[in-house]
Amino acid sequence: MKNVHILVPETAVPAAIVDPQYMFTAINGFLTGAGQAPCFRVHLVGAKPEIKLSNGLLLIRPDRLMREIEKSDLIIIPAISGDINQAIEKNKDMIQWITGQYQRGAEVASLCIGAFILAATGLLKGKTCSTHWMHAPTFRSMFPDVNLVDDRVISEQNGLYSSGGANAYWSLLLYLVEKYTSREMAVLASKYFLLDIEKSSQLPFSIFKGQKTHEDEVILAAQEYLEKYYDQKITVEAVAERFGLGRRTLERRFKQATSNTILEYMQRIKIEAAKKQLESGRKTVSEIMYDVGYNDPKAFREVFKKYTDMSPLDYKVKFSG
Repeated sequence: MKNVHILVPETAVPAAIVDPQYMFTAINGFLTGAGQAPCFRVHLVGAKPEIKLSNGLLLIRPDRLMREIEKSDLIIIPAISGDINQAIEKNKDMIQWITGQYQRGAEVASLCIGAFILAATGLLKGKTCSTHWMHAPTFRSMFPDVNLVDDRVISEQNGLYSSGGANAYWSLLLYLVEKYTSREMAVLASKYFLLDIEKSSQLPFSIFKGQKTHEDEVILAAQEYLEKYYDQKITVEAVAERFGLGRRTLERRFKQATSNTILEYMQRIKIEAAKKQLESGRKTVSEIMYDVGYNDPKAFREVFKKYTDMSPLDYKVKFSG
């Protein structure tokens, strides 16, 4: 049997503790119901006997303390809440414990923004990782040596797993079930929990708000200009001239501040505007294409799919009221 240890960190999101416990326990039930041996030995693990969550409204008593665990096969890091830096500081002993268990052969899976705890171990340096798309700029700023793939629902490398935002962690749980048991069990779990087993991208659900946590005032002004006139054709040269910079200097500073090229930024602004109009359901795809400054349907579809992983029409069908 595989020893699955679901951590109970300080500031954890309770559902991200209970859900994986429910999933792995249910799989054991499916297996025994089919006349097979259960696969998982599931325990909640904490640094202390009691952890208060949700501002003290919920008290969790872990089954085991970290110091009692000799060998783990799979560690689940749930999502955290509140101030991320404080959460990392409060859980520094747990972070060290995760590192030690990984070095002894355990695999580690983070759910949603539990990726910040996983990244704080240093185990993700030079590796890929997923997290909630909304926290991607903060993650990149805190862990520049990690390859964040915030468009993916699941990322896996060298026994380190991570999932995208919020309920995307169910997809990772299904993935782990299939890896440790069988495709048949994963399909059964997807039907039981009413989950889409093939979900691979969180792009359709992401919202682009622009990266404005930097302190480059000229680039901030350029961003605001691009956002105001997103429906017009604006060249990089025109932006550089407007803000008194050479093109190469503008491109370098813009990329450094926003993690996007100017072209990417303009595309993302246009697509975000298109998404909002598609969601309202009142205009055709062609009308919206022209509204956001595109004249070529093929080019519009290609750029839209790049940032949403869907066609404009499919997006309209999925998200319009």
